[in-house]
Amino acid sequence: MDFLTPEELLRLLRAAQARTRDWCMILVAYRHGLRTSEVCSLKLSDVRNGYISVQRGKGSLRTRQRLYQEHSEPLLDEVEALQAWLALRPDDGSGFLFTSQKGGGLHRTQFFRMFQAAAKKARLPTRKQHPRILKYSLAAHLLIRKADLSLIGRLLGHRSANSTQKIVKAAAQQNTLLATHVLSLLRSN
Repeated sequence: MDFLTPEELLRLLRAAQARTRDWCMILVAYRHGLRTSEVCSLKLSDVRNGYISVQRGKGSLRTRQRLYQEHSEPLLDEVEALQAWLALRPDDGSGFLFTSQKGGGLHRTQFFRMFQAAAKKARLPTRKQHPRILKYSLAAHLLIRKADLSLIGRLLGHRSANSTQKIVKAAAQQNTLLATHVLSLLRSN
C-alpha cells in the first residue's frame, strides 16, 4: 500500500491545476480521504458553511468535516479550489458538485481516467497512479504529523478501529520513520 510523499502530492495537484475541476476533485478526495465513488457522488448541498458532508461507502460512517484553508501553499487550499470550481461550474440543473462535460455527475471511471492522466503528467510512478492512493496518503501524512488513530479513523470515516489500523500498519511498512510511531500508537490502544 503506497502513499504519495508531500512533494508528489504537490506535483500531482500542479499537474491537475490546468483544469480547475480536476484540481479541486483531487484535493477534496485527498483532504477527506474519499474513495472514487464518494467524491463523484458529492452534491452541491454537501458543501455548506465551511463544511463538507460525505456519505461514505462500504459500511463506513457519514462524516462532516471542516473545509481546509491553507495559506502557505495555494495548491492545498481547499476553500480556494472549491470557490474557483464553483465560479466555473456550468449550471446544468444537476445537484452534483463535480459535473461532467456533458452535464450531470461524473462516473467513477471518468475520475479514475482524469486522475491517471494527472498522475502521468506529474510523472508519478505507475504504482501510484490510482486515486485510492489519496486516502492512503492522507493517513500517512497524518501519521507523520503524529495524529492519533482515533482522529485518523474519524477523518477517513471508519466505523471500525481495525480498518484504520490496517491502513496505518501498511503505511508504516512503506516508511521506516513512521514504523516506530505506529507501533507506539498501536500499543497504546
